[in-house]
Amino acid sequence: MKGPEDRVPVVTFEELAMPLFDQLYNFARWLTQDTADAEDLVQETYSKALRGFSSFRLGTNFRAWMYRILRNSFLSSRTGLKTMVAIDEETDDEDLLPAENATPESILIEQANREMVQQVLVDLPVPFREILLLCEVGEMSYQEIAETLGIPLGTVMSRLSRARKALRVLLRQKRQGGGHGM
Repeated sequence: MKGPEDRVPVVTFEELAMPLFDQLYNFARWLTQDTADAEDLVQETYSKALRGFSSFRLGTNFRAWMYRILRNSFLSSRTGLKTMVAIDEETDDEDLLPAENATPESILIEQANREMVQQVLVDLPVPFREILLLCEVGEMSYQEIAETLGIPLGTVMSRLSRARKALRVLLRQKRQGGGHGM
């Protein structure tokens, strides 16, 4: 006979899903590049997740499950279908150097660099943009990213590497005043 301590806790959809709202909205905003589309995407994600909550297995990664629903909804949307492009395999290995001193000048340079990164992220192909956002902004582990995107762990690592290299190439081009399209 099972005692009260052996029972699986009853968790509501709201308890699991609501803490993820801001993260999911930010990811949707980056994917869609439009506030209204991001709001619609998050609403659709929550609606689908609520309808399918009975199929969610406790003990699995709820956050990855929600991100996967959001991503799949985005990819099947008109906006997502338009933004999917082939991944360019050709990249460069040069690293960017961060600012070291906290002077007013370095703070302004860092802010300009951050704005430049945000602008260049928009130009990355969606598979590169989403993997960078999940890893760097969403702070997901490689395993969580693999679950979210439905790809093998090795693909996560190689795509993340290529995405970082593509970001460096675009940043370098932007700094040199050249065009920046993939």
